[in-house]
Amino acid sequence: LLMFAPLIVYYFIMSCDQYQCSLIDPLIDLLTGNKHLSDIWNKTPMLTYRAAGIYTLWVAFQVGLYVFIPDFCHKFLPGYVGGIQEGAVTPAGVVNKYEINGLQAWIITHVLWFANAYYFHCFSPTIIFDNWIPLLWCANILGYAVSTFAMIKGYFFPTNAEDCKFTGNFFYDYMMGIEFNPRIGKWFDFKLFFNGRPGIVAWTLINLSYAAKQQELYGQVTNSMILVNVLQGIYVLDFFWNEAWYLKTIDICHDHFGWYLGWGDCVWLPYLYTLQGLYLVYHPVQLGTANAVGILLLGLIGYYIFRMTNHQKDLFRRTNGNCKIWGKKPEYIECSYMSGDGTKYHSKLMTSGFWGWARHFNYTGDLMGSLAYCLTCGFDHILPYFYIVYMTILLTHRCIRDEHRCFSKYGKDWKRYTAAVSYRLVPGIF
Repeated sequence: LLMFAPLIVYYFIMSCDQYQCSLIDPLIDLLTGNKHLSDIWNKTPMLTYRAAGIYTLWVAFQVGLYVFIPDFCHKFLPGYVGGIQEGAVTPAGVVNKYEINGLQAWIITHVLWFANAYYFHCFSPTIIFDNWIPLLWCANILGYAVSTFAMIKGYFFPTNAEDCKFTGNFFYDYMMGIEFNPRIGKWFDFKLFFNGRPGIVAWTLINLSYAAKQQELYGQVTNSMILVNVLQGIYVLDFFWNEAWYLKTIDICHDHFGWYLGWGDCVWLPYLYTLQGLYLVYHPVQLGTANAVGILLLGLIGYYIFRMTNHQKDLFRRTNGNCKIWGKKPEYIECSYMSGDGTKYHSKLMTSGFWGWARHFNYTGDLMGSLAYCLTCGFDHILPYFYIVYMTILLTHRCIRDEHRCFSKYGKDWKRYTAAVSYRLVPGIF
């Protein structure tokens, strides 16, 4: 993965730049001898001072928004949870505090983006697309630099030595991370920053830059590009609206910080999660009304399932089961588990609502939304469908990881739960 994943990203971006997003034509050229690897590489834009300056300013700006501007959104947005929040208990028994201000950072960034686009004109809205490959090299440099720094820090000056994990395998430790919550100072948490900023804030800006490029090239923005911007924009806004809830997810609660998160959030996320918009720059698709409405409904229903499933679980946990799911008291299975120090704890696993349909039905909604993004691009090329293939693999693997952890934690009680809710993702199928 350390070697192959960066090549995958390069191959996808290069295929759009040189082969109109065809994944097959580069291979045909190489196999038939029409081109050599050096020919493709020599046509690839290299790192430029302009791209380095843009990327440095971008990351520095997001660091500034994260560290120096306390959240004010929670003071006037009803229902939004921001400001200082506590994370889950770490294996060493530490409860970290976080400054939740991602929504604020997203709003400030996008207000400035639109202010520039319509009033100040300091740079073109197509600036991201126009420097896309040179920015790729910048993102890789940061991804590998922060991953390397995190490993060195874990060895020599960890934030909490008791929350470090050494396997003895250098490559595994580098990839999956040593420190659980590497930090600099009181508030700069590597995991929260790189998971949420700069990659996810940039996601919607990247799509806006693609739309601007489509307008520049063809004189219009297609309805498929609008759908991509709207559906993925909803997903991004949902992430930041629920950033405090994100502190309880697998990424924060279980994963250590290494290359998997560091490089992944700097390169993999912004470059491969935005392939639909990139594809539509090269192949603009104007969908029929029925197709556009169908895709929009699929995306919105998927989002509804994703959000409501997570809401049901959160409500159940916050009230300890003293709530109503779909108008009635939820059903659940009583479980117990032993902590590392031998203390016995009790827990409840809900079997009502969407959680009675499948054990990870929130992932099912996520996959429906992912498919909607891809369908906006039509069926001429396979490249934009990489996202749904990747998300299916990722979320299925995450299901297995999570259930392995739960079985280790709950034992026979977990077997009772899986007997009550027999499907993982798709009721009646899987």
